[in-house]
Order: sequence, then C-alpha cells, then structure tokens
Amino acid sequence: MSDLNAIGEKDNWICWLCDKPVDPDASVNSDLGPSADSYAAAKAKKGSATVERLAHRACNTMKGKIAPVVPWIKDVVVADPSPIFETVERLQRKGGREVIARCMDSVDAEKVADWLVDRLGRLAPETKFAIDIKPGGGQYMLSLRAD
Repeated sequence: MSDLNAIGEKDNWICWLCDKPVDPDASVNSDLGPSADSYAAAKAKKGSATVERLAHRACNTMKGKIAPVVPWIKDVVVADPSPIFETVERLQRKGGREVIARCMDSVDAEKVADWLVDRLGRLAPETKFAIDIKPGGGQYMLSLRAD
C-alpha cells in the first residue's frame, strides 16, 4: 500500500485528471477524497515501472468506466486542440512530435505552452516533453514532442 500523503505532497494535492485541488483531510471514502491511481509507466526498453498519481476518488473510479479527458486551459482561446491524454500516450509509445493546438497570437501561444508543460508534469511525470511554437499563416502552431 502506498503512502497517500507522500503521493499528495508530490502532486501538490492536485488531481491529475481534473486538475482541481484534492482535500488531504477528506475521507478516502468520499467522492472528493484522495486516492492513489497506479499505472504502468513504460521505461526505455526495460519493461515497466509502477507510478502513482493523486486523484479524487470519483475521478479515479470514473477513469475505469470511460476514457480520461484532460481539460484544456479555459482562459485562452485554443483552436483545434488535440485530446491531451491520447496524444501523450501516443508520443510515449511511438516518440516523434505532433501538432497539438493553434493560437491566434504569440502571447496566447506562450501561455498555453507554459500551462501545458506544467499540466503534463502531473499527467506523465516520468516523461519529459517539449513544446515548439511555430508562426505561420497568421497563427501559431504548438507541437508537442517527447524528449
């Protein structure tokens, strides 16, 4: 059994799925209570390791019923956003890079890139990601790559 407090501290008491705070004092039987979500993280050609992330109990339970959806930042307009969870899984398996979104100006593109790097640190802490911003055609393309 994992030490839930250690996982919570590591993840700053933020649910990796919904990106909302988790109350460390809530009952583990409460829907909004803390729970440890375990998953096998691929290691470079050496099998897999078990990684644990903090989640609300309800978020963790629902993940077993429906595919997780990681919401995009809400205070910036993002055009053609790719599904974050599926994109991250694909890049972890295959490598390479993918265009993940478009923004209309460089300020928004930088804000989205900073937010996404922070968000991916909770989603896939064992993988380093980099975001490239390329201007063109009056917009800014954000591409994500796993380093």
